[in-house]
Amino acid sequence: MDITLSQILDLVGKLDDSPGEETSRERFRRYLQDNVRKVGQVRDYVGECLRISGDRYNRAFQDLVNYLGHFLEFEVSFGRYKGVQGQIGFDGHWKSPTGFNIVVEVKTTETYAIKTATLVGYIDSLISEKVIPSWGNALGLYVVGRPDPEIRQLENAILAEKRTHQLRILSVESLLSLTEMMNEYDVSHEDILSVIRPSGPTIDPVVDLMARLVAEEKVEEIPKKETTLSSPAEGEAVYWMTPVRSEKELTAKECIKTLVGGGKIYAFGERTPGRRHLKAGDWICFYAQGEGIVAHAKVVAKPTKKPHPSVKQPEKYPWVFRLDKTVLYLDNPMVIDAALRSRLDAFQGKDLNKSWAWFVQATRKTSKHDFGILTRGWLKAE
Repeated sequence: MDITLSQILDLVGKLDDSPGEETSRERFRRYLQDNVRKVGQVRDYVGECLRISGDRYNRAFQDLVNYLGHFLEFEVSFGRYKGVQGQIGFDGHWKSPTGFNIVVEVKTTETYAIKTATLVGYIDSLISEKVIPSWGNALGLYVVGRPDPEIRQLENAILAEKRTHQLRILSVESLLSLTEMMNEYDVSHEDILSVIRPSGPTIDPVVDLMARLVAEEKVEEIPKKETTLSSPAEGEAVYWMTPVRSEKELTAKECIKTLVGGGKIYAFGERTPGRRHLKAGDWICFYAQGEGIVAHAKVVAKPTKKPHPSVKQPEKYPWVFRLDKTVLYLDNPMVIDAALRSRLDAFQGKDLNKSWAWFVQATRKTSKHDFGILTRGWLKAE
């Protein structure tokens, strides 16, 4: 990093609540917006805030925590550094595109007693002023810089007051980790919300997120026989397998029937593994979650960001690519059982009785050999 936080603060001046567009506070926040594009930079600055004491570092820490909200795709309103009579003194207000609101209270340490009534009062006031619709659309979030495992006053207060559905605590380290996950893995804004919000009756979204993260780690563990897949010769076909999950309105097989069979297209999300590398001439097979491989096709063109009306969630899956030579076997899926796995390059040297879900939880390259097995020997027919 070319410039330290201390040097930036020396340049912008004293951080305070003075109004105006050219104040130190606004210059600092503009600097972050214009120059800090990577989470690693924020992590460095946060570390500096936690190592050095003083008001200017505490205030910079508050702004940095709020800036992380931008990385997580919230609309962020920065709060005041110090509360004053007649104004709502929240540290930050994060509004999700889904309509959910998070009111943030930033604490460098837990050493001093924290009154939950203060944050609850901020949210009540925002509801009164119609900035937030209701408590059903809101959450109070404490972000703590240096959590002390021996001091659990805040956690105990939330539990004793039965406010677990209204208030949550998150260390800045965990907030940074969530931000890094979103930037490096196939983690969406909705995934982040499912982690931060109080859990509803269904825990599937969190489990699904964990499974996908594990799957993406496994994708990197390419067996020796597959090492050439990472750098195929120019123009050479690459073979892919992609999982299709059932959604609320559509089963996996219905989705494949509609898109692959009917429309001869498919769509990837922004962070789908392999999205940037898929190209015309490649082959792809489709795994219906919990059933098996039910279709395959040849890729006609690389993914283009042009949402298609046939895709049920075009905002989530905007990268569309065309297919040809589509073959569907929806009623006779190729089940990936132990016997089949024993024939695949991807499982050579692995215990076939251990968890293998990593193989079907993220889009991945396969060897030509494995693709032929998964699609019932179509290569011979070609």
